[in-house]
Amino acid sequence: MIVAVSVLFFTVLGAGWLVRFLPRDNQRWLKLLLAFSGAYLFALTILHILPDVLLSTEDPHRVGFYILAGFFLQLVLEVFSHGVEHGHIHAHPEGNGHHHHGSSVPVLLLTSLIIHSFLEGSVMVQSRMAAQQAHEHLHSHAHVGDNFYHILAGIALHHIPAAIALMSVLVTQLHSFKKAFGYLLLFAVASPVGLLFSNYVALEKLLSGEAYTVLSGLVVGNFLHISTTILFETSPEHRFNQGKLLATLAGALIAIGAGML
Repeated sequence: MIVAVSVLFFTVLGAGWLVRFLPRDNQRWLKLLLAFSGAYLFALTILHILPDVLLSTEDPHRVGFYILAGFFLQLVLEVFSHGVEHGHIHAHPEGNGHHHHGSSVPVLLLTSLIIHSFLEGSVMVQSRMAAQQAHEHLHSHAHVGDNFYHILAGIALHHIPAAIALMSVLVTQLHSFKKAFGYLLLFAVASPVGLLFSNYVALEKLLSGEAYTVLSGLVVGNFLHISTTILFETSPEHRFNQGKLLATLAGALIAIGAGML
């Protein structure tokens, strides 16, 4: 658990710190990273998370409603985040009609990203703990948490471009790398808090009722929206780009290979 919390936390901080050194006039490297992470996240969702959700309930048809809810929840969150969670980099005024001369904290942006990140972390139930509880309470949930580290890798990869984009926006808004980094910490702790909440506060409830199915369905919809948006936006003119194609194939193949380990 310490490893997972550390990976989620320091991935965001490390990516945000890189903003100080990365070139802002050449974003090709970021597009390749987005293509890779989008393909990995999409394949991870289809091959691992979605089957787990369908197996976690006696009524798989109901899962579709949860997935749709997660998909449209992400659509609503992006109204306030402006796509930062999939690598969009631009200034984000709060849109309340008042100008703060480019020095305000984008509260709605931060709030939507924190909610998004908390949900991602909360779906990760550690395999060892889940298996023990499932054996005691509900055998149909024995598969919960089997893909813990696959999901961890997917979320960590997804958070790299998101942290870079968020940090770039914060630096632009606040004109201070130090202040921006302080607010980045809020985003960095959101997924670890969600992870700890699911594994230590709500674990028994997640495994003994419909809560895990609902939560996982929401995250599946969330991931499907983000990953497909990334994949479409990395090739907006639908032109052949060898680098993006290779990055996309690499992300999908790694997700497939991870499931065979």
